[in-house]
Amino acid sequence: MADVFTFGESMVIFQTHEIGNLEDLPQIYQKVGGAESNFATGLARLGHKVSYMSKVGNDPFGRRILKSIRSEGIDTTYFRMMEEAPTGLLFKEQKFSDTMNVYYYRGASAASRMEKEDLPEEIFSELKYLHITGVTPALSNSCKELVSEAIDLARKYKVKIIFDPNIRFKLWDRKEAFTVLNAIADKADYILAGMEEAAFLTNQKEIGSICRTLQTNEQQVIVIKRGSESTVLYENGNFKEISAVKVNNVIDPVGAGDAFAAGFVHGLLQNCHLEQCIRFGNTLGARVIQQYGDVEGLPSLVELNEELENEFTSDVRR
Repeated sequence: MADVFTFGESMVIFQTHEIGNLEDLPQIYQKVGGAESNFATGLARLGHKVSYMSKVGNDPFGRRILKSIRSEGIDTTYFRMMEEAPTGLLFKEQKFSDTMNVYYYRGASAASRMEKEDLPEEIFSELKYLHITGVTPALSNSCKELVSEAIDLARKYKVKIIFDPNIRFKLWDRKEAFTVLNAIADKADYILAGMEEAAFLTNQKEIGSICRTLQTNEQQVIVIKRGSESTVLYENGNFKEISAVKVNNVIDPVGAGDAFAAGFVHGLLQNCHLEQCIRFGNTLGARVIQQYGDVEGLPSLVELNEELENEFTSDVRR
C-alpha cells in the first residue's frame, strides 16, 4: 500500500531550450509534467511509496505520460485512459532569462472529467498523507467535488492533508479561487504556500499577519516559500526562518514548488523535525530550477544525501 496519495492532471509539455519568442525558435522538446505527478515523481525517486490518480486521453500524449510515470515506480492502479477526451498540453516560452510564459491547452481534457466516484476509499485506510494542490479544483466542477470528497475521506481515516495552493489564475477567476482555496486550506494539516499565494489568500502583506490569518487552528503548520529569501515556518504561535539554497543560474522556474512539497513530505515520512523537512524541500526546489523541465532535476535519495552532506550546513535561524 502507498504511504502518500495524490491526484490531478499530467500534461505533455512542449518547450525550447533557448530564450526567445516561441514562434521564432526552430526546436521544441517534449516532456512530461503537472503539479501532482511532479510531486509524486519527486517522492518516488526518494524511495517512497506513492499512488497517483489521473485521467488522460488514449492518444500518443496520454501513452507517453503513462510510460513516464510508471518508469518512476509510481503506483498507477487508479490511472485511467479514456477515448472520450484528449490529454492536456502545455507550452513553455522563455521570452527572457527571467520571464517564462505558460500556455495551456487543457480545456475539456480527460483529467477535467475526474469525479468523486473515481476515488478509491480503500486506499485511505493505510495512507499517511494526502497531497492536494489548488490546480485540480480549478479544472471543473466535478474536480472540485472530487477534492472535497478526498478531504472528507482523509478526515474520516485520520490521514494528514498536505495542501499546496499552486494558484493558476489562467484556469479560474480570482473570486472563485479565493473562496475554494481558502475552504481547502481551512481543513489542511500542512499548508505550503508561496508568498504571493499566501498574500492573496489572506488579503495581508506582512508575513506575521499572513501566517496568523492563514492558520485557522493551532494544529496547522504553515510554510511560506519566498524564493531566494528564507522560508518561513509558523507553528504553535512561533516563527522560524530557514535559509534558502543559493542558486547561481535559474534555467526553468516551473516545478520548484512541487519539488519543495516532495522534499518536505520526504522529511515527514522520516519523522524529521520541520526545519529539516523544509531543508529537504529547499534543496529539491533548488535542483529542479537548474534544469529544463518540471522533473528532470529531481534527485535520487543517494544524490540528495550527497548534496546535503557535502555542500550545506545548518541553515536554521531562530
